[in-house]
Amino acid sequence: MKSNVKNTLIKYKSLVVFLVLCVAIAAIEPRFLSVSNIRNVFTQVSVNAILAIGMTFVILTGGIDLSVGSILAISGAVAAVIIKSTGNVFLAVVAALALGAVVGLVNGIIISRGKIQAFIATLATMTIFRGVTYVFTNGKPISGLGKSFGFIGNGRLLDQIPIPVIFTIVVFVIAFYILSQTRYGRYLYALGGNEDSARLSGINTTKIKNMVYVISGIAAALSGIIVTSRIGSASPNAGSGFELDAIAAVVLGGTSLAGGEGTVTGTIIGALIIGVLNNGLNLMNVSPFYQSIVKGIVILLAVLMDRKVNSGKK
Repeated sequence: MKSNVKNTLIKYKSLVVFLVLCVAIAAIEPRFLSVSNIRNVFTQVSVNAILAIGMTFVILTGGIDLSVGSILAISGAVAAVIIKSTGNVFLAVVAALALGAVVGLVNGIIISRGKIQAFIATLATMTIFRGVTYVFTNGKPISGLGKSFGFIGNGRLLDQIPIPVIFTIVVFVIAFYILSQTRYGRYLYALGGNEDSARLSGINTTKIKNMVYVISGIAAALSGIIVTSRIGSASPNAGSGFELDAIAAVVLGGTSLAGGEGTVTGTIIGALIIGVLNNGLNLMNVSPFYQSIVKGIVILLAVLMDRKVNSGKK
């Protein structure tokens, strides 16, 4: 009996951490459970959750994408310029998503064809894309984007559910289906488990790698659209450091940095853990400096716990 309980706790450790965190914060700060605050948490989590879902695909292959924050910025800037020029929200959204796919493909080609480690390749493209964003915007925010575009980041369905949350749910459902129900998803896990074996079994590992960075780029572009819409302007500094929160959400959700193991369901829980932690610390008026320390400790403990659990399986 005890063994079954232990195995269940291990299996759902991310969910357990999330629930314990919610109970602890609610006990200390009752305002946490207000409807308006919970809605605010889900809205704030949406951007990181979408970024993290894209990052999950990359990390499942044993890679990493440090450029998502920069892709977010340049995609938001392109969307803003198109809206200012044409007033066409649909065109702006499509163009931004297409740009995210293209720059994601660039990452994939550099890594798969150039045989460069993902960390180094995306560290370089992170700097390049950020620099291009500064050049494209002349280092200045682009504002005055109109109410129609603002609805994407600030609107509500039925006057209750934030539109960014709807986008997150849609992205999650698509990602969950791809990873659990398609051949591509099975190949992706196989690549992350053992790339040489996957290649020898006939899987086109180059194509798989390229595609995961395309997916990550599209997710980053969608996040850029939401951020730009929410604040009403495109800033060349947008998305700075977002890649770290995305990676943290993936890790907290139980996805192995070595690849081959993890789920987008866990990633969503990981993003919620970070979002709830941020919100709770803000409600308790904890200094932002201390918040960084607390977040770092929580992430470190999660990784250490994950390693201990995985080593116990061997």
